[in-house]
Amino acid sequence: MTPHLPDDRLPKLFRIGVKPLGNDKWIDVDDMLAFYLDEKNRLAKQRFDDIFVAEPGTDAAQQEVLARLVDNLEGKFAHSYRRDGPVLEILAAKRRIALDDPSSPPLWIAASLVQEDLVLLRKGESGWRLAAAALCFPSSWRLAEKFGRSIDEIHAPVPGFGAQTRNATLINRMFDNLRPENPVIRWNWSLYGDDALFHPNECDAYRFGNKARAENVFVRAERQVLTRLPTSGDILFTIRIYVDPLDALEKQTEATRIAQDLIDQLQELDDAQLVYKGLVEEKAQLLVRLGELVS
Repeated sequence: MTPHLPDDRLPKLFRIGVKPLGNDKWIDVDDMLAFYLDEKNRLAKQRFDDIFVAEPGTDAAQQEVLARLVDNLEGKFAHSYRRDGPVLEILAAKRRIALDDPSSPPLWIAASLVQEDLVLLRKGESGWRLAAAALCFPSSWRLAEKFGRSIDEIHAPVPGFGAQTRNATLINRMFDNLRPENPVIRWNWSLYGDDALFHPNECDAYRFGNKARAENVFVRAERQVLTRLPTSGDILFTIRIYVDPLDALEKQTEATRIAQDLIDQLQELDDAQLVYKGLVEEKAQLLVRLGELVS
């Protein structure tokens, strides 16, 4: 089971669940850094228009993100980057900042240094909207379909999060009140039938096979951090993806408890939530598989 979730627990689905970042890492660097950066580079060469968008007028905010990120990486996480190799890329990015190099969008340069995807949110007449993004590892959504849309519109398909719902009101209020010195963090998770990082398409039906027992199950976790940028006033939304096979759960000391947590959450999902998570047909298969770990 993934060790990346807080306290080895799965956060409750369909809840906002934010808390102060506090002393936790703003950017998470681990031994998979080189793999993630190579995958981002591959996607950039093959389908850049699918993974990067930006409104005119966001250049200064993008540059603010890049400068903040480079300062952060040169300090707290410099040792990790020296171990994995991309320290020269950080130095090159710093030179681009100094020279205001227009050869690549600053937000893309920033995203090419970290495992996180970077999304820039800007306040307008329709509320907070997606104004720019370097998104290489989407979880069943397409960047082009969300670009320029308000948070209410982006969340419209999510049960209980559409416009004028209590959750929508709380999210917009949270964005309005977010302060640069107090970033917040939340987690989300889904169950997938593969470990692909770039996953723009909705999950296929019966992705866990056609037997009574689910096979090839992967837990896809999202570590999401929201930070208000002090100069532009925009919000930087970072999304760090972790993918771990369910089989790894068997090796964890808390395997029974975590499996039971998964079972309980699956049982609690209503019809609309099961449809959104793509688990209508697969719920029974998953319960059989998880039941093996608690029996």
